[in-house]
Formats: sequence, structure tokens, C-alpha cells
Amino acid sequence: MTKLMQWLFVLSLLAGVWTAVVTESVPVNMSQAWKNVVWMAPIYAVICFGCWALATVGYRVVTFNDCEEAAEELKQQIEEAKKDLTSKGFKFS
Repeated sequence: MTKLMQWLFVLSLLAGVWTAVVTESVPVNMSQAWKNVVWMAPIYAVICFGCWALATVGYRVVTFNDCEEAAEELKQQIEEAKKDLTSKGFKFS
């Protein structure tokens, strides 16, 4: 089972339980306050997912490793390309 299928399975399971509770097809004794929380659960989930995604991207940006050797190699290749293009008549400003 792929990771996508696992996520879809869990999401469909949660959506089924949420729908059953919201439509009251399953008798559940809960106060009106909890019914409001259950009703808004998908919105809360989207907000939590957005916060998690922003935190993950922020963490990855902060811990991004610089590749000094690759940067030097790229600079050298750029200089070689400029020399080659200059010898073919291209002018850099």
C-alpha cells in the first residue's frame, strides 16, 4: 500500500466518522458545545495542517546546508562559459 493510499484511507475513515456524527446517524450523547467543535473539525484540521506545513518549510529553510564546493564549481563553469561565448563574439555588458 502506497503512502497516498494510506493517507486517503485515513482521511476517508475520518470523513465517514465525522459525517456520521454530524448527521446524527450514529446516536452520540454530547453537549451542544462539543457538537459545535465536531462541526468545525475540518476547518480546524486545515488550519493545523497549514501551520504544520509553514513550520516544516521554515525549519527546512533554516537548516538548509550550503554547498561551498558546488558553488565554486558553478562559478568556475560560468567563467568558462563567458570565455567561450566571448571568443565566439558575444559581448557581456
